[in-house]
Amino acid sequence: MLIAVPDLPAAARELEERHGLSSVEGGRHAGWGTANRIVPLGDAYVELITVVDEPEAAESAFGRWVAAGIRSAPGRPLGWVARTDRLDEVAERLGLSASAGSRAGDEGHLLSWRLAGVETASAEPSLPFFVEWGEGTPLPGRAPVDHPAGSARLTRLELGGDPGRVSEWLGTDGLPIAVNPGAPAVTRIILEADTAKIVIGAPRAS
Repeated sequence: MLIAVPDLPAAARELEERHGLSSVEGGRHAGWGTANRIVPLGDAYVELITVVDEPEAAESAFGRWVAAGIRSAPGRPLGWVARTDRLDEVAERLGLSASAGSRAGDEGHLLSWRLAGVETASAEPSLPFFVEWGEGTPLPGRAPVDHPAGSARLTRLELGGDPGRVSEWLGTDGLPIAVNPGAPAVTRIILEADTAKIVIGAPRAS
């Protein structure tokens, strides 16, 4: 899950103070003009992301998406990503092109990945883009961290959009998502921690 923010350190402090969720430093995304911090949640993670080089970001679909999110709804969920180990099959099924990315990790290790579907996801945020992590790249959600709220995990991702369109795009069931008819969006990220239920995003209309 992506949250676009204008200031990474300030957003990290607010998330820890408000929800008891700690984050770890991510890094700079070469060619995208963005940088991130990661909130590990085991098999999932929340990614705080910002623009650090505006001209560079303007040259990439991902950078433009993040920049637009900062302008329009800073601190609110921007989009989400689905992990796969069969990216080429997914890309072929949906008629997508795959692209490679990387950033420096701890101790200078290179973290690498391949993506598909970023442009579609930026236009329809109820749809995820897809990531396949490179061999030897550790999953971000499993980075060691001590959350003040205790152990935290994703229980549900609430989306606005067309349920049939989301299902067709994913091509799989069993993910903890709920799709409510409406404009395409990630509306709420719902987590369970040792001390509380945590909701990030728009309050549900009564």
